[in-house]
Amino acid sequence: MNISLTFRVFTIHHLCELDFNPSAAFLNFTNINQVMENNSTLKRLRNRYRMVILNEDTYEEVTRFRLSRWGVYTVFSVLFILMTGLTAALIIFTPLKYYLPGVGMGSARQVKELRELKMRTDSMEHALRMQDNYLNNIQKVLSGKVISLDTNKLSLPKLENSDD
Repeated sequence: MNISLTFRVFTIHHLCELDFNPSAAFLNFTNINQVMENNSTLKRLRNRYRMVILNEDTYEEVTRFRLSRWGVYTVFSVLFILMTGLTAALIIFTPLKYYLPGVGMGSARQVKELRELKMRTDSMEHALRMQDNYLNNIQKVLSGKVISLDTNKLSLPKLENSDD
């Protein structure tokens, strides 16, 4: 079963045809209204087209649509707005908002408390590390191990006195 998809748009000024093979039926776009003498943008948006889906093997008409560019733009715009609104509602009204960084943290007071607790925790961890280091050094001194300092004696040149 050989099925192809063909788009045909007929106007006075141009004729374009694109052929490719998906797996459904034969599409045919044909201009229904006569092309108006003055080809303004608004008139081009109002031109009506017929989209017919045909079975290529039997040339049986499967379905038919009457379309205009304005209607197609409107439908896609409404679908875009609906999808954006549904996505925003999904994020706002469900727990998904907690997976976004900086969203759903709570009130300003809770955020301030969280920062203060984080700072206190960091300072307590630092103090604990310093205390552990101090106790380890005292244990080494009491056990007789000499703590080797990581310093070198510097020999500095003597300064000369000048009478300037």
